[in-house]
Amino acid sequence: MKWTELSILTTNEAVEAVSNILHEAGASGVVIEDSKELTKERIDQFGEIYALNPDDFPKNGVVVKAYLSATSFLAETVEEIKLAIANLVNFDINIGENIVTLCEVDEEDWATAWKQYYHPVKISERFTIVPTWEEYTPVSTDELIIELDPGMAFGTGTHPTTVMCLQALENVVSENDAVIDVGTGSGVLSIGAAMLGAKQVHALDLDEVAVTAARENVELNKVDGIVQVFHGNLLDTVKEPADVVVANILAEIIVTFTDDAYSIVKPGGVYVTSGIIGAKKDEVKEALEKSGFTIEEVLMMEDWVAIIARRPQ
Repeated sequence: MKWTELSILTTNEAVEAVSNILHEAGASGVVIEDSKELTKERIDQFGEIYALNPDDFPKNGVVVKAYLSATSFLAETVEEIKLAIANLVNFDINIGENIVTLCEVDEEDWATAWKQYYHPVKISERFTIVPTWEEYTPVSTDELIIELDPGMAFGTGTHPTTVMCLQALENVVSENDAVIDVGTGSGVLSIGAAMLGAKQVHALDLDEVAVTAARENVELNKVDGIVQVFHGNLLDTVKEPADVVVANILAEIIVTFTDDAYSIVKPGGVYVTSGIIGAKKDEVKEALEKSGFTIEEVLMMEDWVAIIARRPQ
């Protein structure tokens, strides 16, 4: 199937309006390339992009891209988009140069086009996540490299919740620990735990596609002798207690099985939870404490929260 990539060179002021026009025209999503990203000052903290390629950004302004199926009505759709964008000036919106370009994209290219935005990222003192198609040279002898091919359906390992979980695991996983990873997704947390010295990792996910992807990534990182990936709902497939349990899932789900988690975590063991938006922090803390956990640390990144809780001895 053929797709048409529609690119509009515009301004920051017009991005939201242009994006809305593209959505209404049938685009299921947009890509925003902002020239200011190259010079934007950032706080020096973990989770930053490792490197930005200037070739991926416009020299000035903002490029908004959308992908439309190449149907017989495409020409009319594009004209309607152009007229709608030009009409924004009547609402005192600066649309800048408003240069519109089109190019054809094969479905195979579409499926892999996102890869150009995914680069090596150092996310903690020791962990760096590297996409499988990128070359990377470690900068220190104790650096732990996680190679990841997330596919289009899974995260790249650089979302704040994943970053905080890996940072937490770096501090709580000890040699020969037994670890459980609830909702493993791409398998990145299980891989990280194995690299930190865990003797066994029980990873599980309700999504069978995620299970397949996680197994592939576990093999890719050569930790398949430590990590076993299962299809299962929450802790249903878990029979043995663990030193560390990590669950990077929604807060609404975390609060439903804190008692089960408490029964699985060994006395003195740790339960790391994330996937929690700021507004749900207190609700999750209350549920954990009600089940018997002691809150040791609350991590925050952007509007996301991770909680490190311990089961008393």
